Amino acid sequence: MGTRTIIMDEQTALIRLFSWLSPAFPIGGFAYSQGLETAIADGRIQDKDQLAEWISGQLHRGSLRTDAYFLAIAARAVTNGDWAMLGEANELCLALQISTERDKETREQAASFLQAASAWPMPMSQELTAAFDRPMALPIAFGATAGLHGVSPAAAVGGFANSAVAQQISVGVRLIPLGQTAGLAVQAGLEAQIARLGAEALAAQLADISGLSYGTDIASLKHEDLTVRIFRS
Repeated sequence: MGTRTIIMDEQTALIRLFSWLSPAFPIGGFAYSQGLETAIADGRIQDKDQLAEWISGQLHRGSLRTDAYFLAIAARAVTNGDWAMLGEANELCLALQISTERDKETREQAASFLQAASAWPMPMSQELTAAFDRPMALPIAFGATAGLHGVSPAAAVGGFANSAVAQQISVGVRLIPLGQTAGLAVQAGLEAQIARLGAEALAAQLADISGLSYGTDIASLKHEDLTVRIFRS
């Protein structure tokens, strides 16, 4: 087990987290819809209420919930120096990507995130360096980095989930289309559910990973066959 440096200043750690979650952080999240583009093109999502229901389902039993669990597990593994758990979580997260597009999305964003986050250099153990040199899923890369930098797991999970919801809303605002006010109403309405997921994820184990979101999975698989595509997933 290697040693690591923890940021003892909570304020600095939060500021760093805000930087990583900024829309300006160069990981290309704006280019992906995670199948939402398909649902809008099919006419299943035509207003803010249907968009809110779609995203709520993802928080309840879909990819947003799964990603929150994986992030928390990765952060805990790095904090505890449990490199076997980190590797196992990453392998499972990659294996669960439902489509080729989603697999590329999580791998490419993870690589971009790790490269951008290297602007804040931290001493790493040989095991973590080796883990970062392998293909990773985005929630694993984010959680591992949060653990390395001593960012509060609760803040990391809540912030990541909230940012992911905002990205989905941004897709809806552009494609349905919705006004910015309607989009913000969706974000506000999902806040309590995001907070509950954040608290729930902190105790998650790999055995708790599961999903029940067939509609979004099928939408993701069908996305590559859309005649006109704005997003990459």
